[in-house]
Amino acid sequence: MLRYLPFLLIIALTIYAFIDCLNTPEEEVKHLPKVVWVIIILLFSIVGPVVWLFAGRQRSAVGGGGRSRRTQWIAPDDNPEFLRSLNEDRDKDRDKDKD
Repeated sequence: MLRYLPFLLIIALTIYAFIDCLNTPEEEVKHLPKVVWVIIILLFSIVGPVVWLFAGRQRSAVGGGGRSRRTQWIAPDDNPEFLRSLNEDRDKDRDKDKD
């Protein structure tokens, strides 16, 4: 069973790099067009994914909070718009109960 581990790790690395490449915005891809990177990742099973991970896209600095250009997800209890909508719904329910 242990002899399959390197094969599974190579497949996992290739799948991760492929999905990462597809999800990366075009403006963050470095050196080559995105389509070329996808082809390299799929054709060169070990080298392609490793090169993509180290040189294929712009990485933010350590401690930079990851992908800083994208909107961060906010938990519902910290989201002012969500809390406001709950108050509005509660007020509408109170008005219905009064009628």
